[in-house]
Amino acid sequence: MALWRAYQRALAAHPWKVQVLTAGSLMGLGDIISQQLVERRGLQEHQRGRTLTMVSLGCGFVGPVVGGWYKVLDRFIPGTTKVDALKKMLLDQGGFAPCFLGCFLPLVGALNGLSAQDNWAKLQRVGRCPMCCCYLELLPVLEGTSA
Repeated sequence: MALWRAYQRALAAHPWKVQVLTAGSLMGLGDIISQQLVERRGLQEHQRGRTLTMVSLGCGFVGPVVGGWYKVLDRFIPGTTKVDALKKMLLDQGGFAPCFLGCFLPLVGALNGLSAQDNWAKLQRVGRCPMCCCYLELLPVLEGTSA
């Protein structure tokens, strides 16, 4: 519990920095879990560059973009009732998530060396799967990409 309280204090004191570092850490940890538990690569075959790419994407893109979006969302729909939360979720998943994925996936593809044509084909395949919004961290495994 002490660690959680320290995290909350840091978040209150430096919200932007902590959100960015949290996003990078979680994306890096997600990639480690993916490589070790899902793909069963083992430590010798672990792709450190892929993990570093995911950490960089979390700190440099996901954290700032999602953190900024939540600030806008809280200003646009103030309040903490269940109805407010439902409105925020609908706007987030219906408006923001498709735009975010439309930027995130080509960025990951470009970092993996995909051509614009291959990137577009991949985006079209993912676009047919609405549940992908819920499983963003699993997309590299589901799509067979390296990041």
